[in-house]
Amino acid sequence: MRFVLGIDTSTTASKALLLDETGRIVGVASTEHTHSRPHPLWSEQDPAEWWTAVATSVRRVLSESNIDPLSVHAVGLTGQMHGLVLLSADGRVLRPAMLWNDGRSSAQCDAMRARIGHDRLVDLTGNDAFTGFTAPKLLWVRDCEPDVYARVGHILLPKDYIRWRLTGEFATDKAGAGGTLLLNLTTRDWSDDLLHALDIPRAWLPNTFEGPEVTGYVTASAADSTGLRAGIAVVAGAGDQAAQAVGVGAVVPDVWALTLGTSGVVFAPCAQPHVAQRGSAHAFPHAVPGQWHMMGVMLSAAGSLAWYLDMMTANVDVEALLDEAARVSIGCEGLTFLPYLTGERTPHADPLARGAFVGLTARHGRGHLTRSVLEGVACGLRDNAQLLRAAGLPPPLQLRISGGGARSALWRQIIADILDLELAVVQTEEGAAFGAALLAGMGVGFWPSVEQACGDTVRTKTDAKPQAASTYDAVYDRFRSLYPALVPYYRAVS
Repeated sequence: MRFVLGIDTSTTASKALLLDETGRIVGVASTEHTHSRPHPLWSEQDPAEWWTAVATSVRRVLSESNIDPLSVHAVGLTGQMHGLVLLSADGRVLRPAMLWNDGRSSAQCDAMRARIGHDRLVDLTGNDAFTGFTAPKLLWVRDCEPDVYARVGHILLPKDYIRWRLTGEFATDKAGAGGTLLLNLTTRDWSDDLLHALDIPRAWLPNTFEGPEVTGYVTASAADSTGLRAGIAVVAGAGDQAAQAVGVGAVVPDVWALTLGTSGVVFAPCAQPHVAQRGSAHAFPHAVPGQWHMMGVMLSAAGSLAWYLDMMTANVDVEALLDEAARVSIGCEGLTFLPYLTGERTPHADPLARGAFVGLTARHGRGHLTRSVLEGVACGLRDNAQLLRAAGLPPPLQLRISGGGARSALWRQIIADILDLELAVVQTEEGAAFGAALLAGMGVGFWPSVEQACGDTVRTKTDAKPQAASTYDAVYDRFRSLYPALVPYYRAVS
């Protein structure tokens, strides 16, 4: 039996997933990361900690699965998108990595729009400038840490730092590169026009590859660290959302994916580039060669529930809280939660937005608060689904949900109702790492195409059908009215 390995370097942990040539998961190991917020809007991690976590997870999954490393034939990489890893010319990390949810670069986003022209920026990249993207972070370093910028030799995304540690090669996938705001959406490669306008040397950027393409081979040094065999192939892989889409089989235009993780993502494959008006939703290449995708991203989805559980309900059983929420009527008797705990990305592109409970009265209890969090996140997801529809994409035949938040049957039903779409669940919760492993399998010939790999391995079942969509329309309208009403407050307290 032959095996492939999917490695997912997420915000919270590095996961290693072992997959056999039939598509069966034979082992998973995960090692957590620490996370730093040294100032408001900042979000950083140490890249060396990612590598230590990856090596630990790979060794564990090989040991616990009792697999001979000689039988592992390829590695696929995925991980958090948009992060900025800066290396010197000789490979030294110059500063902590700035993550996808780092919001400090608003001024640099404005500068990009002014220098390039907003319409021109959207035409080239398919996107507006968001603080989460890589390019504004790089410009922030140039403006605020010029001594660091002067020593830059290489720019990498988080998973591509792991690639470099594994192979010694500087490379990236086209889907992940799309999230830098430096890629030409149509050509699927770096935009010379943008690089010239921003005065960013092309030599700093890695070459781009389609998801299943081989980008290098495990070195002897990396083999010593991980327990893998030296010389096995490492494929391009994908940014976490494109890999997640592969992992749930969202690789054809009529199947969308909804990820209910720390962030919330509505992901729609498409056969050609589609661009939302003024770049209000994201448009990137897909991990599937020759395909693209659009997605809307809210920054705090299951992250909102995790915050609520940590801060508001110490020592209370989660299932008990959800049972209380299930007994509360739709709309929570006028209580609305805004899930902007870490700012917002789409549709509002506002790092200064803040979370809120609006409409509290003495009648409201803990069940109302809990349900309002579930409903508020679902309304944010509907915001993003509507962005994709407005960009010209037809509604999907199936919406496949995954992520930690998808474990809640109540939340799945609320989402089905508020989006007015039928939800299907997939057989595994290991979406991104599973997708990276499938890309690795295609790269070494286990499957002839990504579509075939997904068709052979991804299993779904219909889970939640809309039951109260019309009732929730008023709840959604109330939710939509609150952000514009609170913008002056956000600006005043920022």
